[in-house]
Formats: sequence, structure tokens, C-alpha cells
Amino acid sequence: MKLSEQGLSDRAAWQDAGYALPEYDRTKVIEATRENPFWIHFGAGNIFRAYQARVVQELLNAGVLDRGLVVAEGFDYEIIEKMNRPHDDYGIAVTLKADGSIEKAVVGSVVESHILDSENDAEYGRLKEVFEKDSLQMASFTITEKGYSLVNGKGELLADVEEDFKAGPAKPKSYIGKVASLLYTRFLAGRKPIAMVSMDNCSHNGDKLYAAISRFAKEWTENGTADAGFMAYVDDSGKVSFPWSMIDKITPRPDASVEQMLKEDGVEELEPVITSKHTYVAPFVNAEECEYLVIEDAFPNGRPQLEKGGLIFTERETVDKVEKMKVCTCLNPLHTCLAVFGCLLGYEKISEEMKDAELTKLIKTVGYQEGLPVVVNPGILDPEKFIDTVIQVRLPNPFMPDTPQRIATDTSQKLAIRFGETIKAYQASPDKDVNDLKLIPLLFAGWLRYLMAVNDAGEPFELSPDPLLDTVCPYAAKLKLGGGVDAEALRPVLENEKIFGVNLYTVGMADKVVSYLEELIAGPGAVRETLKKYV
Repeated sequence: MKLSEQGLSDRAAWQDAGYALPEYDRTKVIEATRENPFWIHFGAGNIFRAYQARVVQELLNAGVLDRGLVVAEGFDYEIIEKMNRPHDDYGIAVTLKADGSIEKAVVGSVVESHILDSENDAEYGRLKEVFEKDSLQMASFTITEKGYSLVNGKGELLADVEEDFKAGPAKPKSYIGKVASLLYTRFLAGRKPIAMVSMDNCSHNGDKLYAAISRFAKEWTENGTADAGFMAYVDDSGKVSFPWSMIDKITPRPDASVEQMLKEDGVEELEPVITSKHTYVAPFVNAEECEYLVIEDAFPNGRPQLEKGGLIFTERETVDKVEKMKVCTCLNPLHTCLAVFGCLLGYEKISEEMKDAELTKLIKTVGYQEGLPVVVNPGILDPEKFIDTVIQVRLPNPFMPDTPQRIATDTSQKLAIRFGETIKAYQASPDKDVNDLKLIPLLFAGWLRYLMAVNDAGEPFELSPDPLLDTVCPYAAKLKLGGGVDAEALRPVLENEKIFGVNLYTVGMADKVVSYLEELIAGPGAVRETLKKYV
């Protein structure tokens, strides 16, 4: 059983092994998509393969859609070269349910995959063709929050971005520069409408995408490398929209136990690939069953009936409320607590952390007691029930191979929204007091303790990737187990609003964070003892 067009010709073998298969004529879908593409997605990673691609497959099976997805990868070309193409763009989606049951589906809704390389005329030429098509309704993105940034950790323009600003839209090198260039192609083809939909897990994601694209449009129009009308086109929401969205689906990296299960089914050539950019990809993805994708309904060229696949379309204000509910209160802060303290306590699975009395009480307090009182109910999802599902069903799922190390990635980019917004809400509330927050400052102290890269047993561990490690680790390097804390030496970090969302001195939280940190670094075992003391 090989995952390819030829290998899937023996449908009975796959079905006998329990795999749901595409129920549509894929050849016709490929032809229709090539002629009239409606959706191109940037970012060929796991969440796209487990969620958006699977939803489109279900709608193709139901006859709601007659065309598939075009995917482009701009960060790691090897994903396309070593995974998509050898498998004819098929993938296997494995849904690991909390009740122990498993669903396996061969997903064939991705019918074109491309490398976002402006130096490759064939690849880039086809992408230009896609953007010139009247039929194209949206370009969506899962490129991570840092993918939209045009600057480095010091606020300096990235070298490729600076070069692209000057050189214009012909052959950009930066990711967003290439996307802006493709949008410019659509502009030149007749100012055709399109929705540019960020589906990344970050606050006001549509604004982040707009800010990046519009900066390119501004630079190019001002220096004359692009038509003077391009900026107005990007700014016209009737032509180009940048909807906000909220996505939620836990999709860990492909797990060895899932790989073994598929091998036992008879599936061949499942070996994962670790690319030269350290991306871990496999022919399959494993994910939880819970999923939410709420999108602002702003599509100037129309949109497919994706609500029939479970996606929720609503107004911007509701997306904002849902996003804040999830990111600031009901899931992401709990994840970050488990990530930071899980790494310190030597855990390698989130589900195992949920058997830890202190960690479970920590996230319940952060969620229910500190966050929930200031959350705004979006109406379409109930915040308390959302947390209930997270704590009772999602995080304890023993079949989900998610790790604190994965979730600890880019923590410096997450603290401001995941905790800073709650602090601001307490500041703004007439009947709330920031001093009542006890465990959010403990998490901040825990993150500083984490940056020492020494676990609670006194053993070194590897920090997860984070764009600010070079900035913040020198401060953590001054901390020693059994030593004290020089609060003044830490001041540049504690007052950094970009990290925490607030200046911890201004809100009166810095002393509490320092006090907690002193206890956390008292010696081996101090992290556990501090948790026992305060949670």
C-alpha cells in the first residue's frame, strides 16, 4: 500500500485497512482546479494538511465543491520536493480521539503544490497564472506569526526585505515580498478582487498580513517600481480584504507511534523527513478531533460554502471576541503554562502533565479564576464550556503526542497576548485589582527560570526556538541555582512591553515576579516546591 495515485488504485486494500478514501473523480478535480482555481494556501505544514485540506476533501466528497486546493510553500521548499510530490500530493490524516478511537483518511484535496521561488520561472510562473485567474477567491496562510514580520528581534529590517523594497516586485527574495508580488500580478491583470486570509494562530492576524503587504505596496509605489495604483488597490477592502480569523486545532509533529500503526496497516514509505531547515514532515499528520476556524465574512470575490464543512463565518467583532477568548483565556495561556513548567519538570507529553496535581491546578486557576472573570463572551462559543473541553477532553487525551517543547516555541512572542491582555483588562476594570493576579506573574517568573536552560533537577536542556533568545538569554545567564536575583539587572526584560504586553514595573507586578523567581532558583527541586506553595 503506497501513498500515490498508482498505490491508491487498489482501493479495496486501503478500505479493508480502515482508511476513508476520496470519493470524487480526482482527475476531473485536478483539471477543474487548474483551469479555475478558487483557493491557494501558503504554508504546506501539518495544520493545513490536518484541517483545511481535510475539510475541503469532505466537501468534495459531498459534492459541495468541485475543485481542490493549490498549496505553495515559501519557507522550506523540501516539503514540496520530498513529501508532496513523491506522494502525488496525497496525505494521510489521522484523528486521535480522546475516547481512544482513531480515524484514518487519505486526503487528496490538494491537487497542485508549488515552491514559492521567484527565481524558478516554472514554479513562479504558475503561481502568477493562479493569481491572474478571475476564479481565485482567496489566498490563505499558515506561515506562523513571525512569518509576517519584516524586521528582526532588534526592530531592523530583514536584509531580504530591505533589498526587495528597493528592487521592486519582479523577483523578490523575502516571503511576504513574493506574496506581495503575486498580488501585484493580480492587480495588473485587472485589479481583480481577492480575500487574503491569515489563518495563523495570532491576534488580529489579518491586520498583521495587511501591515506586511501594504508596506511593500507603499515602498514599491513610492519608488516607482510598481504602478501608482497598487497601494490604493491593496487599501480598497472592496478589492482586497484581510479578514481576521481564529483557528484552534492541536496538531503535533508526526509521531512514531502513529507511524508504526500505519506500517502495521501495510502502508509503505512512511519514513519522516527532516529537512535542511529542520522541518519534520511525514506522509501523515496526527491531530486531535476538536477544531475551530472562525473567519470574518469579508470576501470581495465571493467564497465557497465552507460553513458546510464546519467553518464559522461571522463579523469582525465576533472573531475578535472568539480569538481573545481562546488566546487570552481559554486555551493558549494554559498551553504556555504547561509548556514552560513542563520543560522545567522534565515532561515530554502534555497529556502526562495533566496527571500532575500542581500543574492541573495551575492551569485551572489561570483559566477559571484569573482569566475567565474578564473574558468577553463571543456568543457563538461559550468560554466556560470551552475551558471545560480543553481541561477535561483535549489536554488529557493520551493519544495526542503533543509536547511542552513544541508549545514552548516562540514563547517571547506569545506572552503579551496570552497574559498581557488579561492584565490590561484587570487594569481597566473598576472592580478588579491587578494585585489579585497570583499565578500569571508566577508563569512570567517560570519563563525567566526556563531561560536558564536548566531543569528542576539541575540538568541542562535545550531551549525551544524563539526569535528573542539572543536578546533575553544573556539576562538569564546571570541567574544561578542557589543564587539571588538582581532585580535591576533584569529590569530591561521586566519593563519590555513587547514581551509581556505591559511594563511589569508600571502595573506593579515586577516585584512579585522577582520574588517568585528567587524561590524558583533556590536550588534543585525549587520549581516543584514553589508550585506546591502557590497553586
